[in-house]
Amino acid sequence: MNKNSRLNDFIKNPQKALFTLSVPMMLGMSVQAIYMLIDTAFIGRWVGGSALAGLGIVFPPMFIIMGITFGLGSGATTVIAQSIGQEDKQKADNSAEHIIMLGLFLSIFFILIGIFFGEYIINSQTSDILVSQNASDYFYTMLWGTPFMILSIFFRSILSGEGDNMMPMKVLGLGTLINLILDPFFIYYFSIKGAALATVISQATVFMIFIYLMIIKDRTYISLDLNNFKFNSKIFLNILKVGVPASLSMLIMSIGLFFYNIILNNTDFSSSAIAAYSTCHRIEHLFFIPIISLATSMVTLIGMFYGAKKFNLLNDLINFSIKVSVIISIIYSLFFLMFSENILQLFTKDKKIIEIGVGYFNIFAFAIPFISIAMNCSRAMQGLGKAYPMFIITCLRVIIISCLLSYYFINILDKPIHFAWISILISCICSAFISFIWLINIKQKLINQN
Repeated sequence: MNKNSRLNDFIKNPQKALFTLSVPMMLGMSVQAIYMLIDTAFIGRWVGGSALAGLGIVFPPMFIIMGITFGLGSGATTVIAQSIGQEDKQKADNSAEHIIMLGLFLSIFFILIGIFFGEYIINSQTSDILVSQNASDYFYTMLWGTPFMILSIFFRSILSGEGDNMMPMKVLGLGTLINLILDPFFIYYFSIKGAALATVISQATVFMIFIYLMIIKDRTYISLDLNNFKFNSKIFLNILKVGVPASLSMLIMSIGLFFYNIILNNTDFSSSAIAAYSTCHRIEHLFFIPIISLATSMVTLIGMFYGAKKFNLLNDLINFSIKVSVIISIIYSLFFLMFSENILQLFTKDKKIIEIGVGYFNIFAFAIPFISIAMNCSRAMQGLGKAYPMFIITCLRVIIISCLLSYYFINILDKPIHFAWISILISCICSAFISFIWLINIKQKLINQN
């Protein structure tokens, strides 16, 4: 456990620092993503297509909770990283304490929302009773694990802010291993509810380990003293300034998934379409992890470099991350074009779900390089303390272009389902160009001001 700031090491070799941060994050997220895919495979093969569709129904509200949490966590990551760059450890510590206190409030808030509005959220996306039942079983079980999930994400955000992604990788890896061990037993005996129960137990374990290492043993650079917490409105507002737009971006993506489920529910094969869309999302997440890790690690590095006024390092770091991400994304595009059917067969035997999923990947493969560019540019702007472009670009991509085009094609013109995937491709191309130009503009203005 590193009790010293990593700032000077990162400044000496930014490209090495990018991989130092991103590789552990990549490994930790990969373990989690592999678990999610195995979980999906168990549910799809043991419980059935209705259970897969149920997961698709639950995904938007759960993604809202995770999205808001990750967004606010990234705000804390930025503020902590900039504070360390300014060599102000007290501010970094206090920033970490603020995000933990916010996590306690959000946990109670989301549980109450789920209790009072959960059924409405589920039933508004499907008219299939069996799908609705599966979704309810999964959702309400997961709801009680919300505090463990939220606070674990915030602990990881704090560690990312100080430049330590190794500890989260180890802790999350252990949690995922526990989940994998419990999954077959719980799913066999409790169906889809068992999958959620195994996840809640693993999240609780991860939470307790973070508490032990970061608060009881104090083995990190950031020190958490919640007993003597002092509210600082300036620090809190700085976290919200970066975190709220990032959270709103995630919220927009969740709303987009929600609307897509409604749109797909109006197609000829509604349950199969929702199941295919949800399954493809889980699969593509695994392949996006290297790109997500590189882009997320840039938030820490750019925050530190900007706080330390090392502006000469920014351009090289951003260009390097985009170049590596695009190369990776092209490889993944080719992989999806060639092997999507083989991959989908691992998760379901339903031929219609596989057919729809292959159609999705055949179009989505061309969007991946553009998503990589937009993701890197948005995260770079966030590291500079400007998160609102991410929100605006996400809103433009998901709601204004993708959802409206899909609705127009599917519901108004009565076009085949692949027009929904074409809408996603168009939205990704537009967002890549806008985010790249916006980043150049913001970066230049900030450097000129300093």
